[in-house]
Amino acid sequence: MTKLGRELASQGINVISLSVGEPDFNTPEHVKEAAKKALDENFTRYSPVPGYPDLRQAIVEKLKKENNLDYDISQIVVSTGAKQSLSNVILTLINPGDEVIIPTPYWVSYSEMVTLAEGKSVFINTEIESDFKITPAQLEAAITPNTKLFMFSSPCNPTGSVYSQDELAALAKVFEKHPNIFIISDEIYEHINFGTAHASIAQFDAIKDRVIIVNGFSKAFAMTGWRLGYIAASKEIAAANDKLQGQTTSGTCSIAQRAGIMAYEQGLDSVNEMKEAFARRRQLVYDLLQDIPGVKTNLPEGAFYFFPEISSFFGKKDANGNVIKDSADLALYLLNVGHVATVGGDSFGNNNYIRLSYAASDDSLREALRRIKEALGKLVD
Repeated sequence: MTKLGRELASQGINVISLSVGEPDFNTPEHVKEAAKKALDENFTRYSPVPGYPDLRQAIVEKLKKENNLDYDISQIVVSTGAKQSLSNVILTLINPGDEVIIPTPYWVSYSEMVTLAEGKSVFINTEIESDFKITPAQLEAAITPNTKLFMFSSPCNPTGSVYSQDELAALAKVFEKHPNIFIISDEIYEHINFGTAHASIAQFDAIKDRVIIVNGFSKAFAMTGWRLGYIAASKEIAAANDKLQGQTTSGTCSIAQRAGIMAYEQGLDSVNEMKEAFARRRQLVYDLLQDIPGVKTNLPEGAFYFFPEISSFFGKKDANGNVIKDSADLALYLLNVGHVATVGGDSFGNNNYIRLSYAASDDSLREALRRIKEALGKLVD
């Protein structure tokens, strides 16, 4: 959808993109200055495969200070983005035929990474009525003797859903009964959280050694292009990821790592400023979506997405008589007629929804939602 939107824009059409999962803010100045200093100090050679020790130490201190979690630097592996971190973990854990439980909706690459590892994705479907969160009973029912891994994100891409402390505790009780299952906790949107303080499932001692936290700098510090992510895991899993990474990409960009140290050492002031803007936009988009007939939405507690239910438009026709059959058709219609780029929910494992990113200016969001309402109003039975 992003590519199609750019093609329309190249033809002179004003397209508003709500399809990209990327903050629309610039990387904080102090982080950029750290990168410039690193260049001047000639941090231009190969970096250690698991990351510079002082960056890994900064991550350890962050996890202790912000999450009350104890790790050693031997348990931290820095990678070229959280996406590589996820891939490393899956490739080191999953053997052919192993089952990986994934709640839907899920970030698009989860299941494809499992496929690359020759594993089998087992999906637990959720709906808007439960704020797209699974229950312990659903988790228990999905577990089989072949289950090797459970993976989820909180806050979630694409729904913005956030698991509470009590909800995580209830899931942890299920995992206590199944000691052979590992858990990937994707916490990349940790700081874009509008409810209570972020809670990690790694806080529960009974399962901590089986939890692999995946995090990074892209969302909180608007550092998407820097490609800097990491895992925190048991020493055995960290060592396996180190070994795999040593045969693929080796160490992450040296300049990005020096910038990452500064990002964590200087605290969250810039993060909180960005979060305030996202909180305002969240309320704006929520109010505007509620004003569109046929669209059903909840108020997400984190990230910068809405995942509204739009199946009431399936079966309707556009001005040329084309039938809207699914979420991909609707997203394409909104792009071609409303000139707003969104993403069909089929990409995330649930076809009855579309994803809207509100990482855009207030004025752009108002205009985009106006166009969406107008375009949907043109569809006929």
